[in-house]
Amino acid sequence: MTEQKNNKAMNIALWVVQVLLGLVFIMAGATKGFQPIEAMAEQMPWVTDVPAGLVRFIGISELLGGIGLLLPSILRIKPNLTVLAAIGLTIVMVLAALFHASRGEFPAIGANAVFVAMTAFVAWGRSKKAVILPKA
Repeated sequence: MTEQKNNKAMNIALWVVQVLLGLVFIMAGATKGFQPIEAMAEQMPWVTDVPAGLVRFIGISELLGGIGLLLPSILRIKPNLTVLAAIGLTIVMVLAALFHASRGEFPAIGANAVFVAMTAFVAWGRSKKAVILPKA
């Protein structure tokens, strides 16, 4: 009985983190993917220092990753894609932290570290502790 309660609690925790991350990455990805670079530069000065194509690539990657955290699990169609999306976003956040470190933007690294922990938690939890099975 205790294992079932722990699994239920883990499932709930994973859903909360998945939804929060999904929404954050969908919004951040849509911004980087579609908003004019000049408008983004007010909040993210680094976007003027890299090619616009890279900013758009990061944005589309984050947008698709955010969708990947949610839709496969919600619809239970290939829910293992949620694990892959979480791993992909973990990699994106590690690379973002390295990029910000190279520019001396150390306050941004804290947020990247939190996102690394959260996306890694989803990848681990959905692959080991509270696996979502596909529809039969």
